[in-house]
Amino acid sequence: MEPNWLRWAQELQAIAQTGLHFSKDNPFDIARYQRLREIAAEMMAVQGSLDAPALLELLHREEGYATPKVDVRGAVFQQGRILMVKEISDGRWTLPGGWADVGDAPREAVVREIWEESGYEARPVKLLAVYDRSKHPHQPFLPFHIYKLFIQCELTGGQAQTSIETSDVGFFAEDELPELSISRITEAQIHRLFEHYRNPDLPTDFD
Repeated sequence: MEPNWLRWAQELQAIAQTGLHFSKDNPFDIARYQRLREIAAEMMAVQGSLDAPALLELLHREEGYATPKVDVRGAVFQQGRILMVKEISDGRWTLPGGWADVGDAPREAVVREIWEESGYEARPVKLLAVYDRSKHPHQPFLPFHIYKLFIQCELTGGQAQTSIETSDVGFFAEDELPELSISRITEAQIHRLFEHYRNPDLPTDFD
């Protein structure tokens, strides 16, 4: 679970972003919402030991009505094992995936991420889970509220190949999981995906 301070800071940022979107002609409201955004950045910086100006610059890029960001992850099974990739950024393993791009349908996004990070071609078959990242024991992620979509896919071609983001590709049994990139995936989530694999009639999970 994300700490309360982070949840409060994310909410302040969302209020500020949405307020700035709807207050274009009121300089007093604009000044108030800009200050709210600064407070959110300062909270995240102090609690997360980060640079406040850099965080504020990141928040300035977010415009329009504030909504959660979407992270898609492909659950690809082969002979009782699940496809995983090793992240260069932290040297740990996760399911292939990443941010959904504007203009992509979820199925298009997950197919692209699997191909880019693992070298495999895949076909989406079922949405297994939609999780609110803040309700699961991930490492805190600043400064956004995130929904995670786990989509089961079947291999259709390709071969294992690393990328600019990944240094290794492999399939792992449920009882032989490597060291996980907890900011991206948790062990409990992987076990739940295996339950879906063993019981295809299970309904989609959602928070």
